[in-house]
Amino acid sequence: MEKQPTFDAAWKLRACAGDKQAVGELVDASLEPLFRFSFYRVGRNRHLCEEVVQDTILRAIAELPNYDPERSANNVFPWMAGLARNEIRRALSRELATTSLETLWAKMDEDLRTIFRGLESSPLAADILVREETREMVNATMSQLPQHYREALEAKYVSRRSVREIAAARSASEKSIESLLTRARQAFRETFLALARNLNTEPFNP
Repeated sequence: MEKQPTFDAAWKLRACAGDKQAVGELVDASLEPLFRFSFYRVGRNRHLCEEVVQDTILRAIAELPNYDPERSANNVFPWMAGLARNEIRRALSRELATTSLETLWAKMDEDLRTIFRGLESSPLAADILVREETREMVNATMSQLPQHYREALEAKYVSRRSVREIAAARSASEKSIESLLTRARQAFRETFLALARNLNTEPFNP
């Protein structure tokens, strides 16, 4: 089972003091989810996406004092996703013929906010994992989950396997798989909502 770094107040102190291990944990944990979050937002331009990811990480390191572990429930990615959105806007503003793409994602963000507001007061709907309009946020969320949660959710909702089939594949009881799926859905929901809230609260700093 993967051990996920905890980006709590103690980690922040180490990172702000220039601790190489702490900074390395931030980079390692952020690369994949930042790439997934940014890729479609820059028109599937891999070079531009890599630039956005690099600039986001550099900005995050420079602005670590602004990271609030308590507000983020010790999960640094929602804060970094907000920084990434600013870097995406900067990158698109430097590119030609990107007005329509930026407009598209502005509308997409508003659509996502509507979905997120519903999630705040209702259970997680199974189709949220496969809906087109939430695909990239789902990918970013899944990247933040422990491997056993990711695999369970993908088996159930993407591959559409039954609890019995998942249990047989894992040599586990159906009851234990149901328990695993419950925990995985809760972890997904909390992470997804943390990203969602960041859409509403992260300002754009040109």
